[in-house]
Amino acid sequence: MQFFRGVMGGQIAGPQPSGAETIQKLCDRVASSTLLEDRRDAVRALKSLSKKYRMEVGTQAMDHLINILQTDRSDSEILGYALDTLYNIICNDEEEEQDESEDENAQKGADDLGAQFTDKFIQDPEHITLLLTLLEEFDFHVRWPGVKLLTALLKNQGVQVQGIILVSPMGVSRLMDLLADSREVIRNDGLLLLQQLTKGNAAIQKIVAFENAFERLLDIITEEGSSDGGIVVEDCLLLLLNLLKNNSSNQNFFKEGSYIQRMKPWFEVGDDNSGWSAQKVTNLHLMLQLVRVMVSPVNSPGASASCQKSMYQCGLLQQLCTILMATGVPADILTETINTVSEVIRGSQVNQDYFASVNAPSNPPRPAIVVLLMSMVNERQPFVLRCAVLYCFQCFLYKNQKGQGEIVATLLPSTIDANSISAGQLLCGGLFSADSLSNWCAAVALAHALQDNLTQKEQLLRVQLATSLGKPPVSLLQQCTNILSQGDKIVRRGSKVQTRVGLLMLLCTWISNCPIAVTHFLHNQENVPFLTAQISENLGEDERLVQGLCALLLGICIYYNDNSLENYTKEKLKQLIEKRIGKENFVEKLGFITKHELYSRAAQKPQPVFPSPEQMLFDHEFTKLVKELEGVITKAVHKSTEEEKKEEEVKKTLEQHDNIVTQYKELIREQDAQIQELKEQAASMASQNEQMQTTLTQQLSQIQQHKDQYNILKLKLGKENQSQPTSQGEGSQMNGLQTEELSQLREELEELRKQHSLLQTQLSDKVALISTLKSEAAQTADGPAGGSDNTELLQELEALRSQVQSQSTEITQLKTERQDLLRKAGAVSSDTVPTSDGSLDAAKMAELEGRLAAQTSETERLEEELKRLSGSRAELEQQLASSTSTVAILQTERSKLQTEVQESKKEQDDLLMLLADQDQKIHSLKQKLKDLGETVEDEDDLDARDQTDDDDEEDEDED
Repeated sequence: MQFFRGVMGGQIAGPQPSGAETIQKLCDRVASSTLLEDRRDAVRALKSLSKKYRMEVGTQAMDHLINILQTDRSDSEILGYALDTLYNIICNDEEEEQDESEDENAQKGADDLGAQFTDKFIQDPEHITLLLTLLEEFDFHVRWPGVKLLTALLKNQGVQVQGIILVSPMGVSRLMDLLADSREVIRNDGLLLLQQLTKGNAAIQKIVAFENAFERLLDIITEEGSSDGGIVVEDCLLLLLNLLKNNSSNQNFFKEGSYIQRMKPWFEVGDDNSGWSAQKVTNLHLMLQLVRVMVSPVNSPGASASCQKSMYQCGLLQQLCTILMATGVPADILTETINTVSEVIRGSQVNQDYFASVNAPSNPPRPAIVVLLMSMVNERQPFVLRCAVLYCFQCFLYKNQKGQGEIVATLLPSTIDANSISAGQLLCGGLFSADSLSNWCAAVALAHALQDNLTQKEQLLRVQLATSLGKPPVSLLQQCTNILSQGDKIVRRGSKVQTRVGLLMLLCTWISNCPIAVTHFLHNQENVPFLTAQISENLGEDERLVQGLCALLLGICIYYNDNSLENYTKEKLKQLIEKRIGKENFVEKLGFITKHELYSRAAQKPQPVFPSPEQMLFDHEFTKLVKELEGVITKAVHKSTEEEKKEEEVKKTLEQHDNIVTQYKELIREQDAQIQELKEQAASMASQNEQMQTTLTQQLSQIQQHKDQYNILKLKLGKENQSQPTSQGEGSQMNGLQTEELSQLREELEELRKQHSLLQTQLSDKVALISTLKSEAAQTADGPAGGSDNTELLQELEALRSQVQSQSTEITQLKTERQDLLRKAGAVSSDTVPTSDGSLDAAKMAELEGRLAAQTSETERLEEELKRLSGSRAELEQQLASSTSTVAILQTERSKLQTEVQESKKEQDDLLMLLADQDQKIHSLKQKLKDLGETVEDEDDLDARDQTDDDDEEDEDED
């Protein structure tokens, strides 16, 4: 203990040991001491020396400290000292730095030292797992230094530590539990830890998001006061940005969870916006960035459109527009709000229409677009604010032909209102002002009003400008070219590169893909000589971009020329280039555009972001136009007259071929229609054939039944003719009824005759139908689709006809037999009427007639039953079809459920494996504790104690 007193503050006599020697003795004491108090004091001493002697403590004591974390888990105090010591040697704390003005090599050496110790610590991944296990301890002195140590490890070697945590079971979930800690210090440091953990790792970002991170973070922001909150709100917003930026899965989860609606209260500002604190400005700036992440142009169009729709429906866009038009808002917040509104309305027609309807709270009210454009063309406004307004105007016109038409309409003579300021007037004023930045912004804004809109390009040709009193008005196109080509005071204003670049971009966008605008441009005799002169000159580095744009403008005049002007046809313009400039020189000057260093920067993203006003030269949409036209203009210039003639001939030939192909396509369509009709006819004939076969089958069964009845009747009549009457008394009793019964028998026979005639009529109809079908089949066979299907159908009809003929023969035979039977019945009736001894024959005849009537009624009943069964069969077939489809659907669902069950089983197996590992670890830890002499109660002992307590309580209740 005397040694520790010397280290911790007491002075002892004699020579003082060096720091390395002291640390070595402390490490030996930590490794060899058996008493926990001695080890604790040694670790405390190492902690006090770890900042001053960082290298020595880290080199000599790290392994001993890690061993303490593994063995002395029961003592939270020594664990806290060990974790603090490790944090001091690993963390590159700013407080350790002597001064910012000192040599940077010292700071670099400290960073390298922290990285080296971090590498040493994470060589064994089990050390990170051990640290994650210690974070489950609720003791403040263990959990808080553990959180700080893990944060420092992530700062030094983030990728390696992220990989270890990702594969650790429940590693991310343990860290998410820090957000639920009631102690704000641990919760706040947990936010910093999660910030480092989620940097650049999409897999961890997804896990954190699905651990209900969005809900917890938004709750914390609300509890801390939203935008009025402190640094904790800032940390939450930074973590949300890490989770959502460039992560489409988390963005979709954020939108589907209805978390966009919870962002609206963040932007509720009052009327008095003076005196915003720096923290509130920072918080609101991060909140606006969070909105922009959800609707960024780099996201997929479908995801951005869905978020834009949600923001409009929940009122978030309206709240942002309120901030936009509010007074007293800080400039940087206003700029970021304009950028945010720009991306919320970009490409969304509904949002763009709403933004067009927003008015500023002025007297009289003015549209928000007009107020923003006034700021854009005002040279006293901040540069970043003017860039934001330009971006907002571009996003408002992006894929918005309605908005483009409204902007161009404010320039047309019929819609100009002298009493109010319109967007068109502001753009024209900025286009021709003395400020080069206003010239460029107005030119680019007007170019976006014409982007991919041929109608507005033609409409803008009608715009007339009054240059001065007493002079006739000139067109807007003419005025733009005058600024570039004339030599008066306007030229000196437009002599700046930025102004000329803006005007040339406007002209290129205007006349591209618009032959009428090309004709108007070439109609001015001064334009082409000016362009050729600019291209042919050898100017400085700054003027090369202007030369390239002039070459592009002249190339557009060639490519989109309709040869309506004799002096400036395609061929004459190419001859002029070859004589005055040279084709190779022209192509080289055209390539100056894409070789410019600012071109690639503007092509990266739509938002105009420039370090300084002088670098504001290219527009994003214009870079797309250059990329599209550079190749085709180069080919158009190099083509000779013969090649053009060949191309025209090829085009004519292709047009002829196209016409021929179109004719053949129409013919094929007609033939397809005919084939379809024939297929339908064949299908109907097949169905009729099936119906006829069914009818014939029924008729055959009926005929067979009648035939059997006639045979039975014939046999009975023959037997009755052979037998003689034996009882006169019975004959005298039935003599009076015999005549009536015979008349009924005649009526029954008459009905049978009618049925026979009806059958003959149906037979003749079937024969006629067969002949009709045969003729139609013959006509069908003559068509383009008369193939094997019709041949087979004709064969079936021939077979059916032969079958009907055979049935007709049988019916004729039955008819003959019926007539014989009728004659015999008549003879019997003539014999029995005058005779008084034929009572027995009359009884037989009555019995026969009764049987015949019963058979006839049975036949009719069977026919009705057959019809009913036919209808039932059709219904059953429909039910069978629906049942088949239902079974298919159920089988599909069953396969899905089986797949889900298998996945669930796999997850359960994984969970069981995790539980088994956890149980094994708990068992091993208990065994270690038992080995160390600690008392550990097993679950069986706890259950026995609970049972004993319950029995004692029951005894007390009984007493």
